Amino acid sequence: MKAQEQFQPVQLAVPDRSLTSERAAEMDQPLRQPGDTPLKNVRTNIVQSIRAFHASDLQDAATALGQHFLYANLAQAQTKQDVLDLIAAQFNLPAHFGKNFDALYDCMTDPLHKAGAQPGFIVVLEHIPATAKFDKEAREQLLDIFRDAADYWGDRKIPFRCFYSFR
Repeated sequence: MKAQEQFQPVQLAVPDRSLTSERAAEMDQPLRQPGDTPLKNVRTNIVQSIRAFHASDLQDAATALGQHFLYANLAQAQTKQDVLDLIAAQFNLPAHFGKNFDALYDCMTDPLHKAGAQPGFIVVLEHIPATAKFDKEAREQLLDIFRDAADYWGDRKIPFRCFYSFR
């Protein structure tokens, strides 16, 4: 038998992970500076996927910017009529709303323009259905209405941002 070797513990060099005062101060800083909104780098008249945004952040941004916030959760919709009914109810559209795409465009533009100066709009359409009864063509028609509304308000120098997601 060999003589038993004595075990010697090895000292490993461990980096110092203690917080420096500079690092601690840096971690206490908010990711967004006061006055920044999640829309800082988003064009003022656009229709785009909601991807990197949360509806609550967009609502906060609308409040901070003094703009109207319109939100529709379309998760329960299956058909074009369901989509229009939910938008009408959640956007509080007038009772005379004709529940068709032309009427939706009209409600998103002309009456609001005639009501006086508008501060801007942030619109969220969450969970647009992707069903046989609300197919790709219907989804594109819906988004085209909001694109046309964005152009309408853009011509008047009023911000109109619409964010959407599909179910």
